[in-house]
Amino acid sequence: MPIIDLSMPLDDVVPVDPPFLRPRIDYKDHIAGLADLQAMYGILPEQLPEGKGLAAETMTVTTHAGTHVDAPWHYHPTMNGGEKAWSIDEVPLDWFYRPGVKLDLRHLPNGHLVTTADIDDALSRAGHELLPYDIVLVHTVASAAYGQDDYIDTGIGFGREATKHLTDRGVRVVGTDAWGWDMPVSIGRRIFEETGDASTVWEGHKAGADVAYCQIEKLQNLEALPDDGFTVACFPTKVRGASAGWTRAVAILED
Repeated sequence: MPIIDLSMPLDDVVPVDPPFLRPRIDYKDHIAGLADLQAMYGILPEQLPEGKGLAAETMTVTTHAGTHVDAPWHYHPTMNGGEKAWSIDEVPLDWFYRPGVKLDLRHLPNGHLVTTADIDDALSRAGHELLPYDIVLVHTVASAAYGQDDYIDTGIGFGREATKHLTDRGVRVVGTDAWGWDMPVSIGRRIFEETGDASTVWEGHKAGADVAYCQIEKLQNLEALPDDGFTVACFPTKVRGASAGWTRAVAILED
């Protein structure tokens, strides 16, 4: 049963977030960890194998760092016409273990606003008939920018129309290899400044107020996936009342 890891490391080295959102990780090695064991047990270094304690890490991190799942609460306080939006610990778990389909949209240029025709063409090329609860993964130009300073400014945007095109057909989980589901922020900001149209800001996210859905952001290794014939497992971390949760997303290929 081949399994493909679709998640990027959660680290403080590779620049995949704006500086103010990057994780801070304090690594404690086996020597530094001696103090913890002594505090808990009163044990001395010479009483431990090779005088070593336990390694551990302390992190300061947003729930939107690394590969993560956004909950409906992230998009708007209400969903589905007015009910309270779910936080990540409230979303049905059966959404996150479903058949997947990959839409290869790498031919679309950076800053492209995805259309319904783009989606339908990609589904046709994949030979996939979209069913309710299928998990739709999007392979974009952002994948090639991972590890570079322009990663957060690279990608294509799923606006309201494209997002609703999927959720109206029963899709409840989508994913992208870009920093976000919508247009990269630098491009979205330019559009807003040029047009003054506030509806263009996070319009894909805001579509979640009409139909509840979750989106996975910062996926990796989509080039290793076939277009069809796999299952996605992407259970989010259960963070009470949170707008997102980290995930070790994987694709399980058919034998």
